[in-house]
Amino acid sequence: MAEKYLLETWREIAYNQEQTQKQYNDFWAAYFAQEKEVYKDILSNHGTVVSGTVEELAEKYNMEVLTMVGFLDGINESLKKENPIDKLTETTEVHLDYDDEKLYKNMVAAKAEWLYELEEWDDILSEDKRKELYKEEKLSGTVVKDKKVGRNDPCPCGSGKKYKHCCGK
Repeated sequence: MAEKYLLETWREIAYNQEQTQKQYNDFWAAYFAQEKEVYKDILSNHGTVVSGTVEELAEKYNMEVLTMVGFLDGINESLKKENPIDKLTETTEVHLDYDDEKLYKNMVAAKAEWLYELEEWDDILSEDKRKELYKEEKLSGTVVKDKKVGRNDPCPCGSGKKYKHCCGK
């Protein structure tokens, strides 16, 4: 039998289809509360790269190993060098060297207000910079449709012909 890595186990628990809506909500509420505490710590120690084994970090932040794996899964795309997330074991050495702007934008993309509104961001990114990153992230998902060219309008290619006799054929 193939070895089962921690991420797979975490996802089976976190996205368990068998649980009731209340169980699901309670699970995620507890997770988000712990996640917030870890982010408060790593943001308030900005510039210090947190590292250790998965087990050591879980112990440091007073959480279960699988909950730490969930945290590592969430922050992985915001790291300067991603951890081997799908191959994690309790003894895997991980580093949380995050990119400030990428982390902030990913929090906005995840609609995690409890994270991107943490006061610890005040010492890392200026309010103007946070507003700019917020706006950038929100606009990145916005589709802008060009105005449709009418059949009898001048062709946008600049030929001077009507669209229907040029590029609209």
